[in-house]
Amino acid sequence: MINLNEHKLELNYPCSWEYKVVIKAEQNIKNIIKDVLKDRKHGIKPSKTSSKGKFQSHTLALMVDNEEDRKNIYKLLGEHQHIKMIV
Repeated sequence: MINLNEHKLELNYPCSWEYKVVIKAEQNIKNIIKDVLKDRKHGIKPSKTSSKGKFQSHTLALMVDNEEDRKNIYKLLGEHQHIKMIV
């Protein structure tokens, strides 16, 4: 079995990258993503809703320029008060 912790992810940048973003159902995903990405071009589509309807997940897709850019976006998403989880 391959231990993924021992291998570095090798990507050819720039490339398209997707983040799965989980928010409370009453929040507006478009406003949240605009807060984080400002005017950066992206796509967002609904994914799943939790069984009790309390949370929603969305797929955020955008071009990342390099590893630092990809990780920085992940960090910014994780710091937003209305984002509960990023997968």
